Order: sequence, then C-alpha cells, then structure tokens
Amino acid sequence: MNYILCIDQSTSATKALLFDLQGRVVDRESESHRQYYPKPGWVEHDAEEIWTNTRLVLTRLIERHREIEPEILRLSITNQRETVVVFDRKTGKPLRRAIVWQCRRGDEICRNLRKDKGCESEVRQKTGLKIDTYFSASKLAWILREEPDIASRIEDGSALLGTIDSYLIYRLTNQQVFATDHTNACRTLLFNISSLKWDEELLGLFGIPRNALPEVRESTAGFGDTDISGVLKKRLKISGVMGDSQASLFAQRCFSPGMVKVTFGSGSSVLLNIGNQVKLTESGAVTTLAWVMRGQPTFAFEGLINYSSATISWIKDQLHLIDDPAETEDLATRIPDNGGVYLIPAFSGLSAPYWDSDARAAIVGMTAHSGRNHIVRAALESIAYQLKDVLGEMEEDAGISLSFIRADGGPTANRFLMQFTSDLVGLELQVADVPECSPLGASLCAAIGAGIYASLGELENLRHPFVKYRRKMEPELADRYYSGWKQAVKRVLV
Repeated sequence: MNYILCIDQSTSATKALLFDLQGRVVDRESESHRQYYPKPGWVEHDAEEIWTNTRLVLTRLIERHREIEPEILRLSITNQRETVVVFDRKTGKPLRRAIVWQCRRGDEICRNLRKDKGCESEVRQKTGLKIDTYFSASKLAWILREEPDIASRIEDGSALLGTIDSYLIYRLTNQQVFATDHTNACRTLLFNISSLKWDEELLGLFGIPRNALPEVRESTAGFGDTDISGVLKKRLKISGVMGDSQASLFAQRCFSPGMVKVTFGSGSSVLLNIGNQVKLTESGAVTTLAWVMRGQPTFAFEGLINYSSATISWIKDQLHLIDDPAETEDLATRIPDNGGVYLIPAFSGLSAPYWDSDARAAIVGMTAHSGRNHIVRAALESIAYQLKDVLGEMEEDAGISLSFIRADGGPTANRFLMQFTSDLVGLELQVADVPECSPLGASLCAAIGAGIYASLGELENLRHPFVKYRRKMEPELADRYYSGWKQAVKRVLV
C-alpha cells in the first residue's frame, strides 16, 4: 500500500494525518496552540509555536509508522486561510506573532477604502471579495503602518509576507521554496482571480511590495521536498496545498456546479461550486477560487461565518457553562424549545450577509425562566441560523435550487445541531464519515499531483459514505425560529 501524509494547520491546533489512497485515515496526531488577544477584537498566534507543533505531530506520527515510511508518497498541507505571517528571509523565523483571520485591527484601513465607492467596486471586480479586514491585505497594511522596523525589513527584502501554508513550506524546505497556491492567494485581497496573478494596482492600494509575496502555484504542483528537520530518512515531496475550506469542498467531491458544502469549524465556510466562469454575487457572499487544475480555474460562492464552534468555546472558556463541548448536545435537548433566547455571536462583527464590523455580540430574549440550558442551546442554534442566512442568498444569486448540503467538521458529531440545521434550512444534510475533510481534500489533491489519480472523475468512485439528516420539524415552526433570529440580529446591527 501507499500513503499520503498531511499537515492540517487550523485556527486552534496543528494536526498530522496519514491517509491511504482510498482516503481512509490510518492514524492522526494533534497539538493545540495558544490564542493571544492583545486588545479587544485582536487575535494572534505564535508562528514559531505552530512550526514547533508541526514538527512535533509529524514526528509522533512517523515514529509510530516507521515500517511504512518508504510507502509515504507525498506530504500535503491544508491550513487556516487569511492568517498572515512575517518571517525572516534567511532563517524563516517569524518576526512577530501571526495576525489571525479573526483579527479586526484593519477595520479603520478598510473603512477608509470603502468610502471610495469606485475603489470598492474595482476591488470586488478583481478579487471577488469585499474590502474587509477578514482578508489578509489590511492586516499586512497595518503592520507596514504601525511597525516601522518590520516595514523597513519588508522594503529591503530581508523579510517575507505569507499565509500559513507558504510559511510552513518555507520552514519545511529549509528556506528553499517560497510559494503558495491559488486557494490561499485569492484570500488576500491582493490577487486577481481573472488573470490568476498578484495585481499591481491592488498591491499599490494596500502598499504591499510584490517581492515580499510568494510565487503562486496550482494546488497539485510540487512545492519542494523535506526531511522534516531530519525526521524522515529520505526527503518527501510536498504537493497538495489548499486552504482549508476549498480542500473540504474538494474532499466532498463537489466537482459540479450547484454542489454545496459547509465546514463547521471555529468559523464556518459555505462553498457553492459555480463552475469555470467568474460571477459576482449581489448579496453578502463573496466569489473565490475553488481550485486551479491544469490551468483551468473553478470558482465558488462563499458565505463566511466568523463564529461557529468558537461560540461553543466562548461559553466554555469565558462563561464556564460547560466543561466540554460534547456536553452541549445533552443540555440543548433537556428543554423543549429555545424559550425565545437567541445568542448573536458578533464577537468580531458579523460577516455575510450583514458585513457589519461594528456589530457586537448579545444574548437577547432572556426572562427569569431562562437558564444555562437556554444559553447553551442558543449558542448551538446560532450556528444553524448563520448558515441559513448565507445559504439562502447564495442559492438565489446562483439561480439554482439546492437538493442537499454536504457537511464536515468537528461539530458534525453534535446530533442536535445537525438535525436542527436540516430542520431550519429544509434540506437533507449529508455529514461526511471523516469529520475533518480538509486534510482529506489536500491529500487527494496530492494524489492527483503524484499521478495516482488521473482525473476528478476517478476520485468520485472512492468510498465516501454519509450520515443523512432530513427535516423533521414542521416548516411553520422552523420559520418562527428563524424569524426570531432575524429580529434578534436587528438589535446588534449598528
């Protein structure tokens, strides 16, 4: 047998997974990293800690499987998108903490740019995205404006800028390869999704030097090779590099226009395949590259949700209502309904379809009867409400009628959440048997790059069972729940 090794570098942890060529998980290893919150709305990671954890999880996994090391064909990478790292060209070491996709420090920069409607329209046409600090460019512009020592190093070429994938590739290859893939580049607000190149006008708009950014390659391309700091006995080729949401779409075999998936994670990403032509939405969704293969791009509409399972982490770590996220399913089902309680998780503003960076979180509708179970249930329900928000508008913009949704991510283990989601959106929810599809997608992409599979059609024949949830709730009740959510959201919009 042969295998693909994968790094899954997410917002909360770094994982290493070993897949066989049928897409089955042989083994996995994980290590969490610390979250830094230096100011309200700011979020950072220690990129050196992430690199240390990457080597750690890979080493643990490889040591357990030394007997099959010669049969490992590729190392693939999937990663949290939009998060940016500034690192030394010579050593690869980070020069400051990474600024995470959730961080809102670029709000002022984005607000000033949005005042020029012509500028906003041009950025939208070129990138498919909105001018929002969710994406990378304003984070980089903030560093250049506020940290002159680092700015001077970026200008003189001794420092590099990249998303997490390009940073890890640089470290893994001993500073030999500085490259990213299209699915990560297109999330920066600096990449033209029609020309498939870094855009000089956008770089000028945000003040980003082109020579500080990585080369952009197809996900199936080669990204150098590595021995993982001496852990491997022979060097392993790196291939199959994809941002986590697009990798999940790939793993779910959403290869045809009209197919949609949702990844439930710290935040959630809803992706709808729209085919090979760029199309902009009229709603709050954005247009993104799903992947580029053999020079042919595939595009998708994406609805972005800032806080999904991160809301569950909040009620655990900040409110101390639970000790483990697994408790939420039982607590939510102890009450017959939500009692009119809604939690709007606008901890860093609301993304699609509202795009209100000034909105702030709230729990509304509480009475003297409300208690712990109501808040826990409201936190879970908020994930489904936000999904319905973005899915409805994406469906309308695409001009199609959806018949099912494919789902993945850790929260899919919560049966209450999955059933409530199916009830609320009124569609069959097909939950993947692999909870984390992103590393699977990157690994399948690496297998194509290695020539193991010749086409997307061959991947469709692989075993991929689902757990299916179908609507049980009366549509009128689902509509009442959702109407209550819309009223609650109005209270936090600025």
